[in-house]
Amino acid sequence: MSPQHADAVDASQQSSTRSNSPPSHSLTPDGVEEKQQQKPNAFVRTARRIYNPLGFKKGYNFILGFIFAGALLGFCFWNIRVVDVNGYWAKESAPGEWYYFRLPRYNIGMQLHLCAIIPAGILVFFQFIPIIRYKALIVHRLNGWTVVLLLLVANAGALMIANRSFGGHYDTQVMVGILAISTTFSAVMGVINIKLKQIDQHRKWMIRCWVYAGSIITLRFVQMAAVQVVSRMGGFYVQMSCGQIAYMEGNIPFYPSCTAGGDTAFAAVEANIYTQVGVEEAAAAYQMAFGQAGTIALIIHAVVVEVYFHLTPAESERLRTVSYEKQLELGFRKPGSGGLTSDRLGDAPRWRPATASK
Repeated sequence: MSPQHADAVDASQQSSTRSNSPPSHSLTPDGVEEKQQQKPNAFVRTARRIYNPLGFKKGYNFILGFIFAGALLGFCFWNIRVVDVNGYWAKESAPGEWYYFRLPRYNIGMQLHLCAIIPAGILVFFQFIPIIRYKALIVHRLNGWTVVLLLLVANAGALMIANRSFGGHYDTQVMVGILAISTTFSAVMGVINIKLKQIDQHRKWMIRCWVYAGSIITLRFVQMAAVQVVSRMGGFYVQMSCGQIAYMEGNIPFYPSCTAGGDTAFAAVEANIYTQVGVEEAAAAYQMAFGQAGTIALIIHAVVVEVYFHLTPAESERLRTVSYEKQLELGFRKPGSGGLTSDRLGDAPRWRPATASK
């Protein structure tokens, strides 16, 4: 066989091998390996005209951002009237709630909480719009600091009122405490990592923070379901102040302890929205369900956010590569791991950029 004929056979075999091989991979400018994409269909092209101008590179990020950040934005706008604590909120709050919240400590705590968390929930929406980070980084930074400070104030207010919100029972106090601690810790971790230019960890902790905070929306739905379950099962009772029962114009004569002891006494009130004893039983049902619903909602959100991170490792890797470049430029001793990362604080293998590993 001549050399020319052998070269032709080798070229033919290589061409056949390439045609039967799986789709090739390429490296992005950040060094992250990705699959070559097929030509998008008409629907994808149309969707990209919507989310690409906003800075989104992936459609799923736009959809998830629209669902979660958009839901928080809508919830805060819908409830913006509650910042008028002594007016609108006092009239529209659950039965008996104003009995305690008219008192100075709890009134101030509620005002701190609502007047801080509602604006924070509105402003944080803009933190998740990529084009703002790309085109106006100073706006992203200033807005971020504002949101974190508002969150801390809101958490302080929440802790002030935890022992009176929806009865202030032990499960409610525990739920409020866990939510305040988890959001505060996540926000602090996010701030520390961005100061150390660890952008991938900053993203994770800030998303965690606001997914946890957004559990208050899911709480409402779980609470409504729990109220139905508790009422239909029957036999559940809540300890309630006789003064609170009287304030909501409840059926005081039905409770012997109240007729004998006055406002300072307590009565066991059935948690049931279907009985005809008095409005206090409906209030008891919502009090019983509140702490449990908040705990369930927080667990759901905590699981969902970790599943999201597990399904988007490429985005984390891309941002870690960006962190590596920034830390290398600033002279960090271990670029790519300058922040609070698992290979720096734990037993994970040392991270290296994809380009270096190749």
